[in-house]
Amino acid sequence: METTLLKGLQLLEALVNSDEPRGITDLAAELGLTKSNVHRLMQTLAHAGFVRQQPDTERYTCTAKLWKLGSIVADRIDLVPLARPFLKALARTTRETVFLTIREGADALYVSKEDSPQPVRTFAELGGRAPLYAVATGKAMLAHLPDADVAGVLANLERSSTNTITDPVTLRAQLRRVRKTGFAVNRGEWRDGVCSIASPIFDAAGRVCAAIGVSAPTSRLTADAMTGLSPAVIQAAADISRALGFDGMAAQA
Repeated sequence: METTLLKGLQLLEALVNSDEPRGITDLAAELGLTKSNVHRLMQTLAHAGFVRQQPDTERYTCTAKLWKLGSIVADRIDLVPLARPFLKALARTTRETVFLTIREGADALYVSKEDSPQPVRTFAELGGRAPLYAVATGKAMLAHLPDADVAGVLANLERSSTNTITDPVTLRAQLRRVRKTGFAVNRGEWRDGVCSIASPIFDAAGRVCAAIGVSAPTSRLTADAMTGLSPAVIQAAADISRALGFDGMAAQA
């Protein structure tokens, strides 16, 4: 392993995560490096245009070059092809239909899916949509949206099935549970006889950008089955989030 490169990257990460410019001494103490080593590395990073030294304090801060390079990478990331291997893997594990949805206004929009190999399975068209509050992927995203957005959605609750939840207080309680457990459930709230479980996906900025969910007939996706599948669904969402550059710190809604 090239330790010099690794140390340089660790210095960059420390600067990125700092709200203020940093000095050689405290960077060396944080990373367990010698001050001379940190000084040499910072000079190299400054020469490459990644950091700059403030003339008055001699402390270092990142330049906009990191942001520029990050923006280029982010623009090249296409969620659907990136997520597809994880959808396939989750479908193999669960043997149920797996969906990827994004938010479009007050709806969850289905952008990718892997069908269940079982003869009786759920069905939804790519490009189809459902209210955020009535499906598991929608609730997984809704739980991490700004409160103003949540209030707008919960102000227009309409019944889609006999089990649709139309009480804002009940839905807010569910959203709090989603944030605590990491997954959302739908017990026939969009279509009678169809249940689902889903987890949110976050982008590099820590914003919820999509959700991955497993859907199946109520006879198979019982409450116990949902509990059993939850670790796999949460892990799939975490893997996609990590591939998008998410570092584990969700943005404050």
